[in-house]
Amino acid sequence: MLDLSLSETAERPRLARSDGAAVGWTESTGLTPYPVAEAVMEARANAIADRTAGELVWLVEHPPLYTAGVSARPGDLLDAGRFPVFRSGRGGQFTYHGPGQRVAYVMLDLSARGRDVRAFVAALQGWIIDALAELGVRGQAREGRVGVWVARADPGGDREDKIAAIGVKLRRWVSFHGISLNVAPDLAHFSGIVPCGLRDHGVTSLADLGMGVGLSEADRALRRSFERIFGPVVAAPPPV
Repeated sequence: MLDLSLSETAERPRLARSDGAAVGWTESTGLTPYPVAEAVMEARANAIADRTAGELVWLVEHPPLYTAGVSARPGDLLDAGRFPVFRSGRGGQFTYHGPGQRVAYVMLDLSARGRDVRAFVAALQGWIIDALAELGVRGQAREGRVGVWVARADPGGDREDKIAAIGVKLRRWVSFHGISLNVAPDLAHFSGIVPCGLRDHGVTSLADLGMGVGLSEADRALRRSFERIFGPVVAAPPPV
């Protein structure tokens, strides 16, 4: 499991493969059940480690649900009956997934990328921050808080809201799970949990910030930013 954070000013390294090989990039349409996604990721991560499959970034949407990472505290589940709750092996605490949120499952072989866990987390944060910059939003990393944040002006004082979450796991130096970017989810759905265990911060989305951005446009920005940081991608079929 990984549960690391970096300061806003930390260098965002480029983490391309040493051999320059392209990463498969694919999207599933419709809503993907969470147990299906977990099973697919487990199988693909094992295949990557066994050198029988290539790396993959898999874009999905889920039906409304909560997931609990390995550090989740029971008291942070405020409404257990609201949506299904899934225990997950990823790092982190409780989070929400649902329609309008882009989830990107990142299955990469870190043996070909330097085996540097902190550099990997920094690269994931940099990926999201650079994609947001393309869309006209300044995302930031914060010491002690995993994910990507947006500063907000508020009548009661300035605040920072979370726009993207990171929760990953490594096995045999292959990553799985990944990131979630709030494009236009129903933010009220986050009220059934304490997102990522942080009670003093809110959540936001591109729609909440007044950005007229849909999933397709967000996907294009994510793909371009990913290539700058992790190297080339190639279209791949959705995993089965």
